[in-house]
Amino acid sequence: MMKNTFHRRDLLARSALGVGAIALAGVQGDNDRLAAAETNQSANSLTAREPHFPATAKRVIHFFLNGGPSHVDTFDPKPLLAKYAGKPLANTLTTERKTGAAFPSPFTFRRYGESGIEVSDLFKRTAEHIDDIAVIRSMHAQVPNHEPSLMLMNCGDSVQTRPSMGSWLLYGLGTENQNLPGFVAMCPGGLPIKDNENWQSGFLPGAYQGTYIDSQHKEFRRMIENIEHPQVSTRDQRRQLDLLQSWNRRHQQSRSDDRLDARIQSYELAFRMQHDAQAAFDVSDEPRHVQELYGSGVHGRQTLIARRLLERGVRYVQLWHGAGQPWDNHENIKDNHQKLADQLDQPIAALLTDLKQRGMLEDTLVLWGGEFGRTPTVELGAGGDPKQGRDHNHWGFSVWMAGGGIKGGTVHGSTDEFGFQAVENRTSVHDLHATMLHCLGLDHTRLTYRYGGRDFRLTDVHGNVIHNILS
Repeated sequence: MMKNTFHRRDLLARSALGVGAIALAGVQGDNDRLAAAETNQSANSLTAREPHFPATAKRVIHFFLNGGPSHVDTFDPKPLLAKYAGKPLANTLTTERKTGAAFPSPFTFRRYGESGIEVSDLFKRTAEHIDDIAVIRSMHAQVPNHEPSLMLMNCGDSVQTRPSMGSWLLYGLGTENQNLPGFVAMCPGGLPIKDNENWQSGFLPGAYQGTYIDSQHKEFRRMIENIEHPQVSTRDQRRQLDLLQSWNRRHQQSRSDDRLDARIQSYELAFRMQHDAQAAFDVSDEPRHVQELYGSGVHGRQTLIARRLLERGVRYVQLWHGAGQPWDNHENIKDNHQKLADQLDQPIAALLTDLKQRGMLEDTLVLWGGEFGRTPTVELGAGGDPKQGRDHNHWGFSVWMAGGGIKGGTVHGSTDEFGFQAVENRTSVHDLHATMLHCLGLDHTRLTYRYGGRDFRLTDVHGNVIHNILS
């Protein structure tokens, strides 16, 4: 009979649990924030829950174009820029850097579908699905800087540490597959600006934090490290974990601390993932025509993986693009935007086609966009020479949504005639979040969590549902 000659913490340090690194990653960074959390009784539960009202969507896939794609070069045509090319434009709006004259788009816009919505040649394959897409051309953020704008778009607040959209969704609806993470963030080649704060759980229990996957790797065991142990059998891991969890539960009985409960759940999830994760992440069993539909690049592969995750009940999948080479094109936007769009256009179109053929688009909400847009004027270098790129523009930009209760073939709002700022049906990030939650059957004013003495929500005290883009 084994003697208890060392403490539980010593066992953690000495044990060879292959799932340990995954489990700890799921709660990394939450300890200090969760210590003060005033939680609801079932806060850590990942069990699937009913929405506030009948939903039109039950899952989300978010294409995040890190760095800020140019709206006037993608989904918001501004023909007047060509008329005034090289001429100064009256503009009193502040930007982060000095810009000069009107800079017409180097890309051609064409009308697509029965709706006749104009889209640039950068996304000509995606544009073939425009009748399923609602383009919001009147988005605006708060500041022309990446870090706060990333936090605003992902977490609803540009200053304070807040839970991400995916974490709020898990908190509100739970997950439909207990053997896979309910919230997955795939970002090939490293972390984006603000790192894993983009998918943090904030003051929500750590069980709701997103799971980061470095999808640059093809081999499953490199994509999800430490998923298997080279020496310890699954049976022995189960025995080790049962012992560890019994000590954790005993330790928990005299305490009320969500950090411990989140850690317990993370270990259990990491163990169960050994069985189900490979089946979800290994695309080799997909028919050849499906693999060719998505393309052979890393973004085609991770988009196909995302569809497989959604099929298996994962609630929120975020696909990052441009982490290593962002859409932050201050110079030579023609070549740089073209290169980036070439990586992404086919996978997006493939996903929309695939979801539609499988009957999944009708209850899957697809979101495309970055943290802000770019200026319609050319950015100037140190000597005042045009750099053939664009500066950050938070005053006006575009995103689009499809599927899951969205009225396709529609355009909501507009920027001014040059694309400087949103002027018609101005839409905040809070409005976007409120609309997404509405599609998922959640009232953004009722999805709250008590922390620090008051009730918080994703949209803070703001946000209005954009009803005219809903079907």
